Amino acid sequence: MFRWSLHGDGRTIAPDAIVRPEERLAWPLTIGIGAQHVIAMFGATFLVPLLTGFPPSTTLLFSGIGTLLFLVITQNKVPSYLGSSFAFIAPITASTQSDSMGAALGGVMVTGVLLALLGLLVSKVGTRWISVLMPPVVMGSIVALIGFNFAPTAYQNFQQSAVTATVTLFAVVLCTALFRGMLGRISVLLGVLIGYGVAVLRGEVDFTPVREAAWIGLPEFHHPEFNLGLLPMFLPVVLVLLAENVGHVTSVGLMTHRNLDHMVGRTLASDGIATALSAGFGGSPTTTYGENIGVMSATRVYSTAAYWVAGIAAILLSLSPKVGAAIFTIPPGVLGGVTFVLYGLIGIVGVRMWVDGKVDFSRPKNQFTAGVALVVGIANVTWTFGGIELTGIALGTLATLIIFHVMDHLGRITGTEQVTEPAERTAPTHEG
Repeated sequence: MFRWSLHGDGRTIAPDAIVRPEERLAWPLTIGIGAQHVIAMFGATFLVPLLTGFPPSTTLLFSGIGTLLFLVITQNKVPSYLGSSFAFIAPITASTQSDSMGAALGGVMVTGVLLALLGLLVSKVGTRWISVLMPPVVMGSIVALIGFNFAPTAYQNFQQSAVTATVTLFAVVLCTALFRGMLGRISVLLGVLIGYGVAVLRGEVDFTPVREAAWIGLPEFHHPEFNLGLLPMFLPVVLVLLAENVGHVTSVGLMTHRNLDHMVGRTLASDGIATALSAGFGGSPTTTYGENIGVMSATRVYSTAAYWVAGIAAILLSLSPKVGAAIFTIPPGVLGGVTFVLYGLIGIVGVRMWVDGKVDFSRPKNQFTAGVALVVGIANVTWTFGGIELTGIALGTLATLIIFHVMDHLGRITGTEQVTEPAERTAPTHEG
């Protein structure tokens, strides 16, 4: 299970060849590719704790531990990195503001447990029901409304330093347009560095916490608390993680020329366990990372050995409190600029799922499903009853599922809706 056969001579790859998950290159090359995976996940993985207030070093530690756990549970058959999940940002932020970080961690932990249980269910019954419950119009609507629901938060940060935020925003755009290869893939990180440099010149960065932090030490740990009234805000995230995992497993399967559908249950369970474990100590929730899938696509190296290297490297980096303190010096203006891009991209991923799924928007059920969901999410419609608060993401998700299935069912009964087979799953691109 934890042995890899050497690919060829370990130093070269034929133009039409790939390095399969059970193979590896020579260790110096494998370590180099593992370092690329660390760079690919680094920017997005650290943005989540920056936006939620969770400790960055703890997030990095459990990102590495979660990745190693994922590789063990999937028996080294699915190359993937578990980085911070953006799908949780809205419920975490709302929970922290209305209660505490501990309450937010409790919501994340419960979500992780539910995802793990869902993974066990998928292992037993397969993935067919996912396409029935969430066809492309439903899945795309849920992902889109989560991205657009963040817009007010991004604007609040943007207003705190409009100049720095604007520079950061355009730096990300220009780096994406100008650079190819690895530089193009880390354009968000480059944009943050450029914006950070401008913030330093404008006197917006306080380096005191960095000077006071130790070079070596354990991360900052926090523990979860449980507030039942906040849990409904987290439940829609399970659906997003479900789609994300299925999409990424499908993508990896296509690239490695093998059917990995039988592994979806294990990937969901391992992601859920990693998320719950991280929340137990104050780290951010995890998810499989599209950025790292992009690195595999570019290098054609799918060796899980590289992911072991990346996971171990993340754990070692997390043991420097000075790194975490440096990350937390990034000012609101930089965050405002970069989140304008990231939150918009999350929304567009949902739109892309409509396109890839060939959603027919001439059909009323699709129009109503997507239209109502987006309005509820963007307006952040909030209902409170019995001590339970449902925000725009939770209500938008419920509206999406109810409207689609009610209209679809009634349409079949009345003959106004044709009976069609569920569309094939599409692979969403991860937001980070």
